[in-house]
Amino acid sequence: MRGESCRYRTPVRVATWNVNSIKQRVPRLLPWLDERQPDVVCLQETKLADDALEQLLGDEFAGRGYAIALHGELQWNGVAILSRVGLDDVVVGLADAPGFPRPEARAVAATCGGIRVHSVYVPNGRSPDSEHYRYKLAWLAALQEMVRAGPEAAMVCGDMNIAPTDADVFDPEAYVGQTHVTPPERAALARLQALGLRDVVRDRWPSERVFTYWDYRAGMFHQDLGMRIDLVLATSTVASRVRAAWVDRQARKGTGPSDHAPVMVDLDEAPDGDIGPVVPPPSARAAKRGSIKLPQSS
Repeated sequence: MRGESCRYRTPVRVATWNVNSIKQRVPRLLPWLDERQPDVVCLQETKLADDALEQLLGDEFAGRGYAIALHGELQWNGVAILSRVGLDDVVVGLADAPGFPRPEARAVAATCGGIRVHSVYVPNGRSPDSEHYRYKLAWLAALQEMVRAGPEAAMVCGDMNIAPTDADVFDPEAYVGQTHVTPPERAALARLQALGLRDVVRDRWPSERVFTYWDYRAGMFHQDLGMRIDLVLATSTVASRVRAAWVDRQARKGTGPSDHAPVMVDLDEAPDGDIGPVVPPPSARAAKRGSIKLPQSS
């Protein structure tokens, strides 16, 4: 990656959240912005075309001081960046990215407060050895090349649809034969991280039980049967500034939540202290290995 010094060194709160339809999540998203006060927000699965999203929320975001970069489409996918610390050099999509069959709205990048921020929604993969699985791996290779060509101060934030290790799923046995945990997917993620990107949540909480996604079905959230697939990856220039990194589990609770929780990272200062790894912590104990099956395989 090209060297480039940070232009600003003010405290910044960065968040990433797969909202699973921004239109449905408005009653949760706006109060959350007011409560958590993030400076940079990466959103995934907005599921709304750019003009429709601007019409729906443009005034609400502007009133809170956010400039926005959008890359959406009707019904599926969609990513966005909200920033109140600058939003420069916006790029939508990935150069030479594959399509399925056409290019999809899965990546947007901008420079926010001197940091190159990528909001990404990696393809799911559906099932190992499927065409969508091969598309996922090719898409990750295109993301790797884009990050490689970028500046030294960078963050890749979003729904990676990969659990980096077995420690990032509630039970590895439940995921045998599933995507998100296969060696080729994890190798693709490792190649991306080999560019110098640190997994800031896992760096801060190396041995803790941390999940960001829980299936809506079968009471998975209340039993804390989840996966950690929403990541914040940062170059050393940025990772050295991290003062807190945590999952906002409160946003997954209550009425009408997304099936993902936001991941929060505080740079230079931590307004809520060095909290985490999961806020509030789950009350459910870890399930006995091999005792729970995924809803779709039951």
